Amino acid sequence: MPKKSDETVHDQESGLGRSIGPVVSAAHLASGANPALSELEYAMTLTSNAMQRWMVLGTTASGYPGLTSMDVQVMHSVHHRQRVKTLSELCLMLHIEDTHLVNYAIKKLEALELLKTGKRGKEKTVEITEQGATACEQYHNIREALLIEGIKTLGLDQKEISAVAQLLRTLSGQYDQAARSAASL
Repeated sequence: MPKKSDETVHDQESGLGRSIGPVVSAAHLASGANPALSELEYAMTLTSNAMQRWMVLGTTASGYPGLTSMDVQVMHSVHHRQRVKTLSELCLMLHIEDTHLVNYAIKKLEALELLKTGKRGKEKTVEITEQGATACEQYHNIREALLIEGIKTLGLDQKEISAVAQLLRTLSGQYDQAARSAASL
């Protein structure tokens, strides 16, 4: 993966290239001790928004319009390993504190007969239906054809992709710790 973080633009008047620094959304945040982190944050924002748009439109192309990216994440998380999950497990998996967000998605998916709910003691359980499993498989097929095939052309190494994923999971812990500290101020 490229290590370069400074972009160079061609100055029309002088004919010389000049560095414009890292590509960020907030130069005032990049002016601190770690401008590369601001560059990463902007890249994560762009990637997150693009991924959410993909999930919605990929699911629509699969024949299930009207779902949000949260609905899609919940559906695929419920289908993961084909086992019954609890609401709290789903919130933990998706790192969502507000159970109402996940519960709303579950109700919406249940109304579409993609999920079914039950109880384990006092806790709500969720499992995929046959129609939900079919929706996940259709999404998978479209993802392979439209997204994965395009990504293959980039020639990215699978080990490098896994290393980036590990880094992002590790950074999420740092953001969580900073959020806890900010909440105590």
